Amino acid sequence: MKKAKEVSAAPTSGPLKIRVDGKERAFDIENPTLPDWVEDNKLTAGGYPYDRKMKSEEYDETLEKLQIELVKAQAWLQSTGKRVMALFEGRDAAGKGGTIFVVRQYLNPRTARNVALTKPTPTEMGQWYFQRYVDHFPTSGEFVTFDRSWYNRAGVEPVMGFCTPQQHEQFLDETPHFERMISNEGIHFFKFWLNIGRETQLERFHDRRFSPLKSWKFSPIDVAGITKWDDYTEVRDTMFERTHKEFAPWIIVRANDKRRARLAVMRRILMSLPYDGRDLDVIGKEDKKLIGEGPSFLGKQD
Repeated sequence: MKKAKEVSAAPTSGPLKIRVDGKERAFDIENPTLPDWVEDNKLTAGGYPYDRKMKSEEYDETLEKLQIELVKAQAWLQSTGKRVMALFEGRDAAGKGGTIFVVRQYLNPRTARNVALTKPTPTEMGQWYFQRYVDHFPTSGEFVTFDRSWYNRAGVEPVMGFCTPQQHEQFLDETPHFERMISNEGIHFFKFWLNIGRETQLERFHDRRFSPLKSWKFSPIDVAGITKWDDYTEVRDTMFERTHKEFAPWIIVRANDKRRARLAVMRRILMSLPYDGRDLDVIGKEDKKLIGEGPSFLGKQD
């Protein structure tokens, strides 16, 4: 893949030509009417295994039960001094922020932090790449989530030309060593990739573009990325191959349905922590259609 040029902040001018399932489609983010081919496939895109969203009543009931378990897990962290760190990665509009919100919703914010860093400052640009992230690692008893992480260098940076090929390669080479140190330190470490289909992403972009409450989420980078789906797929697959390790596995969640995805993430965290009073019957079993580990979990359609 060739190094992309830096992206300007200019808005789109007319429909974008993109290829979906081998067909060339026109998509105009400025048109308030969503195309039928997006609307009809927004849930099932990318081989998603369900054709209907989880019912809200079932979701709300299960969510509350899992959130109660998370509160119990936090109490265990505080009493034992154990630490949790969870990274949330995925394409733009994959649902990272919403998932983090429900995970943290009822946790004590004094010991449950979310980290969402802006672009590096000039000082940070001159530091070791991982340094600014290490500053936010959990201390004793803390539960820390990252809304994007050092894996920016494995995704948006190489696609958009914000790093050199050499920097990208160095990152892929060094990251497993870095994460082995995290594991050896005894931190409960999770790396979640929320995977969505192409029509799913386009529908969510469109929703953000025309929502007065969500418009701040939509950026020129999102517009530029619409035509770079295959480039993002290429770097994602390379990232999985190079950084999926037994001590730091990639946990992949099919996330076209936000409700199912959020519950799947919460279950994995709860099933992995040996906290006092853990109720496995309440937590339930994982849906193997929705959650798995490593590159082999994703098929060609993803």
